[in-house]
Amino acid sequence: MRKVLAIAVHPDDETLGCGGTLLKHKKEGDIVGCMFVTSGNDGQKILIDEVAGKYDFDYTELLNKPEITLDDLSLSELIPVFSNIINKFEPSVLYVPNRSDSHSDHRKVWSVVTACIKSFRYPFIKRVLMCEVISETDMAPSLAENSFVPNVFVDITKYRDEKMEILNLYKNELLEDPHTRSISAVEALQRYRGSQVSVQYAEAFMLIKEIC
Repeated sequence: MRKVLAIAVHPDDETLGCGGTLLKHKKEGDIVGCMFVTSGNDGQKILIDEVAGKYDFDYTELLNKPEITLDDLSLSELIPVFSNIINKFEPSVLYVPNRSDSHSDHRKVWSVVTACIKSFRYPFIKRVLMCEVISETDMAPSLAENSFVPNVFVDITKYRDEKMEILNLYKNELLEDPHTRSISAVEALQRYRGSQVSVQYAEAFMLIKEIC
């Protein structure tokens, strides 16, 4: 049994980036928690409890930080908050935002996370993975240093329908075809990532650290 913590910058990032994987962790008997850094807009905020219930999270933390303006907050203000939560929950597995996502909130949280995964301070953290969040990860500037190159794939075929049901709770955040944050685009990405490892549907991650 592992302790798993997903860090969602905005409500819906947990579902877009690793929803099927979190459902799989729960099915396998792991203890699963989620830290919502911002409460998003009013429509997203009222959904957090319902979404947490759908995942049956064992632990939920809502920081209620303002969205879009995380850059206005200092690292010295944010790092202790993250550190206290991580030390309280003691996860062995962390799912975190991609370092080069287009949204400044995602990049800010990544900067905070890098200070909270040091092995000499957080020896219980054994695995750290960056998530792929459609309409953020794929919108990073096309520079080599921003590339998302997945090296971990999780077969979510059995959990895909449940993930999509949860994602549809965030219907006001979704866009119509052919936009990247549409249901068809999300499903296409899952199919593509699945095809890379010969399964029907998968979520992809970049492994940052693993201690065996």
